[in-house]
This record gives sequence, C-alpha cells and structure tokens, in this order.
Amino acid sequence: MTSSGFPIGPIPSVEGRAVVLAGDDIDTDRIIPARFLKCVTFEGLGEQVFADDRSELGGSHPFDRPEHSGARLLLVNRNFGCGSSREHAPQALMRWGLRAVIGESFAEIFHGNGLALGLPCLTSGHEQMLAIQAHASSHPTASFVLDVQAAELRCGDQVWALELAPGPRQMLTTGQWDATGQLLANDDALVATVARLPYLNGF
Repeated sequence: MTSSGFPIGPIPSVEGRAVVLAGDDIDTDRIIPARFLKCVTFEGLGEQVFADDRSELGGSHPFDRPEHSGARLLLVNRNFGCGSSREHAPQALMRWGLRAVIGESFAEIFHGNGLALGLPCLTSGHEQMLAIQAHASSHPTASFVLDVQAAELRCGDQVWALELAPGPRQMLTTGQWDATGQLLANDDALVATVARLPYLNGF
C-alpha cells in the first residue's frame, strides 16, 4: 500500500468491513454523476460517489450510514458498473475507501478499469450473493477477509467460494496489474534500452 492507502504491487487479500449496495444494473453515472467529471485530477471524487442517490435518500444511503464508514469491501448484484466507460467510477469508489468489489456480474469495461487500478472484482452466484449480503447486513461491524489467490470470502466461520478468472487473479496476486510499479522495478533495463535507441540518441 502507498502512504495514501492506494494499493501497489501484489494484492493477495483484502480485509475489512463490508457495505451492501443492493440492486441490478447500477451504472457508472450513478456511481459518479457526469457533472463531477470536469475535474483535472481524481482528487475529491470519493466525496461525490453516488452523490445523486445519496441526496435522494437524505442520509439513509448505505454510504452515509456511520456503521459503514471505513468499509473496504462493496457487495453488489448483477451488471454493476454498466453504462459509460469512465475510469472515474472505480476511482471514486477507491477514493471513498473501498479496496474490492464482490458481485454477481460486472460490466466488462468497469471490471478492466478496476483491475488496472488494483481493485479486485470477484463474482458469486445469485443465491450465494444474496446470502453474503444478508450476512453483511446483519453483521455491519464484522470483518471480512477476501482471499484473492483462493477466490474465497471469509467472515468468522462462514466461507464463500467466489470466481476470478486466471488472468486477473495472476495479475493481482503477482503485482502485474501495477503498470507503473512494473516500470520502476525494471528501471535498469529501460535505461539500457533507451541508450540503444538511435532516434533518442541523435543517430
């Protein structure tokens, strides 16, 4: 983890409390409304995540409930992150404090954007997902452990098997998702390559 709490390198597991966001087809415009996309950087997006939904519910939205403050896992349902391809959606979720999402299914681009940021998105069958959400709702202060390598979620003596494709699993657990980290780790090789490139050395 960085000093800001953002992940770097391998992500073998994520531990913390969970927040339930029930409902299918929650799109990226609900996650972070379009008017907040004018920002030059992603700073401050966490404060605006689900801004319209939270305003409509007048403080009763799951992200506004005090027991969910500091939650690190988000539990969702079908087709989460559909709609536009904006990277701002997983950025906003991470800047609110989330470090993993577990759901029945994800929009493909949202899943890819999450992977590029080190935000694991694992899936579960419908009935099991409802059971996980029910457990989290009835135990709001319980600590969950998401084992990314094993694709498994644990809470006390409860264990749920999840799904994660081999490619994303390898990227997350080895740190290959972290493109910047990969570049920094291979700095000597990059410098040597640059020195050999004629168009960068006046030849």
